[in-house]
Amino acid sequence: MAPIVLRTVAEVKSWAAAHHREGRRIALVPTMGYLHEGHLSLMREGRRRADVVATSIFVNPTQFGPNEDLSRYPRDFDGDLGRCASAGVEAVFAPEPGEMYPPGYQTYVEVTDVSQGLCGARRPGHFRGVATIVARLFTLFRPQVALFGEKDYQQLQVIKALNRDLYLDVDIVGMPTVREADGLAMSSRNAYLSAEQRQRALALSRGLRAAQALYASGTHEAPALVEAVRRELRAADLREDYVEVMDAERLVPLSTVAPGQAARVLVAAFSGATRLIDNMPLGG
Repeated sequence: MAPIVLRTVAEVKSWAAAHHREGRRIALVPTMGYLHEGHLSLMREGRRRADVVATSIFVNPTQFGPNEDLSRYPRDFDGDLGRCASAGVEAVFAPEPGEMYPPGYQTYVEVTDVSQGLCGARRPGHFRGVATIVARLFTLFRPQVALFGEKDYQQLQVIKALNRDLYLDVDIVGMPTVREADGLAMSSRNAYLSAEQRQRALALSRGLRAAQALYASGTHEAPALVEAVRRELRAADLREDYVEVMDAERLVPLSTVAPGQAARVLVAAFSGATRLIDNMPLGG
């Protein structure tokens, strides 16, 4: 069955209120559309954890910088509706920008510590936009559970902090990165890649796996783990944006991964003009 399409804040409030009155548990999957299997895995898990699943399809302008790809971000709304139906989504919130940011809008949410460094340093204001739109979606839907992919790992930590610090009481579920058969992390921005650029982009996952293998062999010093990733980026002629080994929860840089410590190795690099991100766990 095709999901109902909600276009206004009032429609979302009415839809959510009806389900809350009936005692139904709502799962929310916020997206910017151009859905792929990674998004659908979140929706299917939402079905498992809740009575009804809603998603948002909104290319949020406040999380794009002035020289980023807001205008050309890939869109396929009709295709997305079909994918949502296949995953059991009941409602899709697809507002116009003016609905979410009407004249006079002036309230923004900022999560300070875990938004520093990594993508936060390279994309100023990005996580303020993310935190603001997610806080507003949580306020509108009042979901019991919300699901996000671990590919956007820093974003996930920002949302967990937002949820905790504002007492929003949403069960935040981070789901494993879904990959193509050759290891490339699924991303809407993969659509920008030529065949040759896509092949070179495999260096991100190869480098991360090399770091994991090095860690498993007993090397826990961050510089060596970082170099394992960089070696693959150089071999593929990718332009590095960052490679970091971080504490998995606090997202502070580590010089060494201590025994039992949960850590992540995170990478961002350009294949052609397209910036891609990926990460994998270490330890824990």
